[in-house]
Amino acid sequence: MKFFVDTADVNEIQELNDLGLIDGVTTNPSLIMKSGRDIQEVTKEICAIVDGPVSAEVTATEYDAMMKEAAVLAKIADNICIKLPLTLDGLKACRALVSDGHQTNVTLCFSANQALLAAKAGASFISPFIGRLDDMAMDGMDLIREIRQIYDNYGFDTEILAASIRTVNHVREAALIGADVATIPASTIKALVKHPLTDKGLENFLADWKKTGQKIV
Repeated sequence: MKFFVDTADVNEIQELNDLGLIDGVTTNPSLIMKSGRDIQEVTKEICAIVDGPVSAEVTATEYDAMMKEAAVLAKIADNICIKLPLTLDGLKACRALVSDGHQTNVTLCFSANQALLAAKAGASFISPFIGRLDDMAMDGMDLIREIRQIYDNYGFDTEILAASIRTVNHVREAALIGADVATIPASTIKALVKHPLTDKGLENFLADWKKTGQKIV
């Protein structure tokens, strides 16, 4: 499973990229606002850091306006992936952009039917929101399972990009189900390495090593 980091914080992206842990980046209007920076400026900087797709989201809601914004975003860098809302206008824009050779990420997916439409529109990625479904007392992972089944049934190339991930368990479950990608907050990616038995084992090894009085270097 590929890891995208869900942030517009350049420092977080640089750190994780240097560790070799990320394959791409997703941003959205809320993350751009949080960064406090100009969307084109910060997106260009992000695209220079990572080789993989960088999702940049349109803010227009009508087709013609979406296409105008997408044209601006696409010029930022070759690895831009145009992020579009899962609406009829968004799907229409998706089809047009894919036909022009652009990557697309259809976002705000909350049903298998929506995911089916996105795949038929040729989306590069579909972003089902796990955490927001959990907030409504629904199981977000059920949606991932349904989409995986449908895409496998018909051989769709659209990649399942598990989004709105909030816990390390979300990552594990999405990987077990077969999501192609998970877009994850930087803090959650770092938390994946943690386990109390790892910490305890390392503590014991270091204590025993100290008793030997040896040094490797």
